Amino acid sequence: MSTETTASVSTHILDTSVGRPAEGVAVGLAARSGRDADWQALGGSATDADGRCKDLPALPEGTTHVRLDFAVEAYFENNAENNAENNAEKKQADVQQDAPANRDSGSVGAFFPEVAITFAVVPGEHFHVPLLLNPFGYSVYRGS
Repeated sequence: MSTETTASVSTHILDTSVGRPAEGVAVGLAARSGRDADWQALGGSATDADGRCKDLPALPEGTTHVRLDFAVEAYFENNAENNAENNAEKKQADVQQDAPANRDSGSVGAFFPEVAITFAVVPGEHFHVPLLLNPFGYSVYRGS
């Protein structure tokens, strides 16, 4: 039986549109002690070159719910500029038959500008919550 009185949280982001970690994404952490309690902002971090947040704040004792807020719009905007040249070259070499050429009406960035993940925690356990991300969708799960 664990003697820890708080849970701990970690996360990482994989950009599935390019098959690489998402570097430089701001991640905020909030907690509450019960479903009717107010959220308490604890601070945040940003993902490193491996897509990981290694320095998220500790959770206060009595935390029952955690929210991770991922600011993904700036990440996709920055990467859209960096990848524009690569995509232009690829489009000349690739002809897609079944996908519209301009599916996002010319906008740059992400369909989901922010991703907020809320989950329940129990004292003494570690919760790793990876985010699988692309410009038009995302998925999360409890990792190990």
